[in-house]
Amino acid sequence: MWISCQLGAREHYAVPRALQLKGLLGEFITDRWVPRTGRFHPALARAQVTAPNVAALTFELKAYATRATGWKLIIERNDWFQRQAVEQLKRQAANGTHTVFAYSYAAEQIFAFARERGWRTVLGQIDPGPVEERIVADVHIKSGQNHWKPAPPAYWSQWRSECSLADEIVVNSTWSKHALLSEGVPADKIRVIPLAYEPSAESQSFQRRYPDGFTRERPLRVLFLGQINLRKGVGPLFDAIKLLEREAIEFWFVGPRQIEIPAELKDDPQVRWFGVVPRSRVDWYYKLADVFIFPTLSDGFGLTQLEAQSWKLPVIASRNCGEVVNDSVNGVILENVSPRMIADLLIDFLRVPRKLSALSAQSGVDPRFSLEALASSLNKCNR
Repeated sequence: MWISCQLGAREHYAVPRALQLKGLLGEFITDRWVPRTGRFHPALARAQVTAPNVAALTFELKAYATRATGWKLIIERNDWFQRQAVEQLKRQAANGTHTVFAYSYAAEQIFAFARERGWRTVLGQIDPGPVEERIVADVHIKSGQNHWKPAPPAYWSQWRSECSLADEIVVNSTWSKHALLSEGVPADKIRVIPLAYEPSAESQSFQRRYPDGFTRERPLRVLFLGQINLRKGVGPLFDAIKLLEREAIEFWFVGPRQIEIPAELKDDPQVRWFGVVPRSRVDWYYKLADVFIFPTLSDGFGLTQLEAQSWKLPVIASRNCGEVVNDSVNGVILENVSPRMIADLLIDFLRVPRKLSALSAQSGVDPRFSLEALASSLNKCNR
């Protein structure tokens, strides 16, 4: 049986749900579990879930009172959760052998306890690790935006300990696998398992239609949804917008702004800034957009790709993320995330809308990204 440890609601609790689906979940340990909120999932209503709700609230109140922010808060929260999880694991110590799953950066103490008891450990690596940090550092230096702060050395020291303590490391993309290999993580520990996504009933019956031609009154709508920062590739995207001035193209940005927006784009009539929107409102943007763009410089996977495909939306993506796009079938892969390449591709769609129609007709969430597929892949980690 598996014990899944998870801080936060990452991936809508896909891992414990997949384990529950296969009858493999012995216990789910998380920080908060409150019905009728974002920290709950009905698929786990009958599972054994342990969550120190009061202690979690106390921790957050203390953090607020002491004005803890940034890396200090992240590290303190990760450490707090691990201590809470270990205390719960101690209650399972006499109940046989287990496989313990935990996500990176909040797993070291959990795995140390598990290994002392001869339990199997599986690390869920959420990103490409130090390789990604170097990419982000480089792009910030080149951009002149200096507000970004790297993780302290202790953060990466703990991560390397987690990798050492893990029997297996689950990454969500080949991109992440190569990143870990370059950091010296043994290849025989790494298993590529993509994320899971369950399309809504509404999206499965949705019919997407494109106009015969795009005009000023009905422009080509390009959607970017997620954190608006340099890692996500908005630098080249911003430059591409400048190259497309006066074209019948409209750019929609949905999500929190984490960088300084160029002055000329703040009031650009071709650009619409929607900010952070409720989860219930996100689907509206997928439905009304014509193409989804994900020019990320580095991502462990990029779940928004699957969200977009569930609405039959063609996806333009880089190679530095999860392998979701089948190039020229249901979207386009950017060989280089450059302003010119982005602009040329969008001009092509603008001039020939039927190309978008053809990509949309082949778009949808492939069964390899199902919860059942995730469950089967995780089950193989236990052998």
